[in-house]
Amino acid sequence: MTFTFRPIDTTNWSDFETLMESQGAPHNCWCTAWLDVEKQNKKAEKSEKKATMKKRIDNGTPVGLLAYSNGKPIGWCAIAPRETYKPLGGDETKQQVWSIVCFFIKRDFRGQGLSRLFLNQAVEFAANNGAKYIEAYPVAKDSPSYRFMGFKSTFEKAKFKFVKNAGTRRHVMSKELD
Repeated sequence: MTFTFRPIDTTNWSDFETLMESQGAPHNCWCTAWLDVEKQNKKAEKSEKKATMKKRIDNGTPVGLLAYSNGKPIGWCAIAPRETYKPLGGDETKQQVWSIVCFFIKRDFRGQGLSRLFLNQAVEFAANNGAKYIEAYPVAKDSPSYRFMGFKSTFEKAKFKFVKNAGTRRHVMSKELD
């Protein structure tokens, strides 16, 4: 199967919207767990999370990549400059760091190596946009939470190095770019 990847911007917002609102997608969070969401009440509504993501895209803030199969969006990887997120528990001594904080792949496309391809594309995207380091916060495969952040073994295979733990489940992994 052949996949293509595109950064999310105003020209493919509708593809992102279609993916995020599809069955099984993270449409309740809109991948805003690590973002400051403008909200009217104590807990942000789905519409407020979606609006926060749309505003970032409209402002030109990088948010991530979409994966396509046969012209249809089938996955997403959140990658952006670390300073655009809430604190993630990473190595704050480094500058020009981009963070990978989420993967979503539609069920029919899982188990085909798409996470590895996504990771390679994310690293290339960040490098082409000035990143000196990529940081990720994956978990062990048996983790009961934060699985959307990827698995430690995937990042190890991609030559990411363990930095430290962030909380009880997340592992800060880093890769220096050439």
